Amino acid sequence: MKFRLIVLAITIQSAFSVWSQAVEYQVSFEDAVHHVAAVQVAFSGLDNQPLIVKMSRTSPGRYALHEFAKNVYNVTAVNEIGESLAITQTDPSEWEIAQHNGYAKVSYKLFANKGDGTYAQIDETHAHLNVPAVFMYAPSLEQRAHHVRFELREDLQWKVATQLQQASKDLFIAPNLYYFMDSPIEISNYQVKEFTCKSNRKKYKIKFVLHGAADPDEFNAYFEDIQAIVKEESAVFGELPNYDFETYTFLACYIPNATGDGMEHRNSTILTSSENLHAGRYNHIGTAAHEFFHAWNVERIRPESLEPFNFEETNMSGELWFAEGFTSYYAQLILCRAGIISPKVYVKNIANSLNQVWNAPGLMYRTPIEMSYYAPFVDAAASIDPTNRVNNFVSYYTYGSVLGLALDLSLRDLRPDLSLDGFMRLFWHVYGTNERPYTITDLMLTLSEYASEPFANFFFNEYVYRSNMPDYKRLLAGMGVNLQLRNTATPYFGASVYQNQEGLFVIWSNPLEGAASYMSKLAFGDVITSINGIKISVNSNFDDFIAANFSVGQSVEIVYDRFGKSHTTQLTFGNDSSNYTELIENVTADIQMNRENWLESKVSK
Repeated sequence: MKFRLIVLAITIQSAFSVWSQAVEYQVSFEDAVHHVAAVQVAFSGLDNQPLIVKMSRTSPGRYALHEFAKNVYNVTAVNEIGESLAITQTDPSEWEIAQHNGYAKVSYKLFANKGDGTYAQIDETHAHLNVPAVFMYAPSLEQRAHHVRFELREDLQWKVATQLQQASKDLFIAPNLYYFMDSPIEISNYQVKEFTCKSNRKKYKIKFVLHGAADPDEFNAYFEDIQAIVKEESAVFGELPNYDFETYTFLACYIPNATGDGMEHRNSTILTSSENLHAGRYNHIGTAAHEFFHAWNVERIRPESLEPFNFEETNMSGELWFAEGFTSYYAQLILCRAGIISPKVYVKNIANSLNQVWNAPGLMYRTPIEMSYYAPFVDAAASIDPTNRVNNFVSYYTYGSVLGLALDLSLRDLRPDLSLDGFMRLFWHVYGTNERPYTITDLMLTLSEYASEPFANFFFNEYVYRSNMPDYKRLLAGMGVNLQLRNTATPYFGASVYQNQEGLFVIWSNPLEGAASYMSKLAFGDVITSINGIKISVNSNFDDFIAANFSVGQSVEIVYDRFGKSHTTQLTFGNDSSNYTELIENVTADIQMNRENWLESKVSK
């Protein structure tokens, strides 16, 4: 959106020059122990129209509705001299002040107790603030500067970390509403490390803010991994993004009261987990690699479908298989190139993604584009009614990741001078450096330019506009990777079964379409009492019981209870169709070179 780019032109001096016209917030945390903040927002220089203020329903980096207004209460308004103004709630997320004489200050209380990338958490360990979940805003004033002043808890040694520009110890400014909404804030007694990166004759500070217990040596080692990720990801694109204010900040909360998450923003990212640095290091570093890659892919290489970002409705995009999925592909690849995981481990993990996609029933119903459209229903979205996602949906993160793998290996197979790195670099220069929003057609046309028109047309027509699967076995073999069925002799039931508190074995997922349980007309909630007359003993593992007593192709009689009545059905076991991937030890010189070009560090090349 156009006003995103205003950030690049506004300096702190110009922000101060419009001080009297800025939207001004003040936040205090006296009742942090009960997860409550007191928020004030002052609007000045208003025209004679009613002032509309809102709480956002969405958050940058998310695509679903989150209805942040549910945690706002005790909303009041006063004029410049403190006299009460009438304020009316006109819908669940909107308030109106009809009479204001050009000035209105709105006050409210906020309850916040979910420490992740989408919501906010306030307690006596920190004030972890995702701005849309905390601050009311006036849509009519979106182009104004937004200032926020924090009354810091000195007794808790709190200080502020954020991508917002700092004007003083407790005052921070954004040039417009979008930048404000896109700027998460961590207030706590955190640690911080930083290093300097040079790119395009500029120096950028890369900061890592850590809130949570960590051994100093372990934090040092982790920060070295962060530096390696920054350098490897920069090598993919040939440069760093032009970070506003020449700074990028990782905001990490690895504390018991946090919830696992990662969320990208223009010049920062939120990283949260209930595991400390030691316990969750591998997961933490993978999330950091994913979110940092977003500084290019989705923050600046931006789908047209997400512009302008809508704070009042869901944000649907058909490009998430690329924006999120290709980012997921690179997150793991970068860990390998940076030496954080070995090629052997990286290759072994490929099968995990392939197994989630390859035989998924959802491929019959949705393309990668349509999987992306489904994001508003699954992206941290809330619902209470059952769904059939196991049969009609595949995560665009995972689906896109295996498409990224396929495109990378297909390009390398086409010509040795081609790779996904090269395509991403070209797409960055055409659409990212000038922040020109793109469409799926733009992706295909750029791939035509990079590789060839027939190649691009085939890839998109087969794998993007349709749900066909690439020949992964052949593509991986060209890199010296073996892809094989894991165990064709293991009988496969095709639904999750667990033992409840009464010792009964209950089908606890919708059976997969085409699997043995589905074909025998078993369903979610059925209680299996015996198979071929054999009762399942208490404390048995259902899958182990199946493997020990039956074989692939064997037909059995299953007795089960449904809605209080006993039924019988015939079931024929299929086989486990999951795959494994492993490095082939002895390969030709050409294949060894292919593998090295794919997996080895690009920093020194």
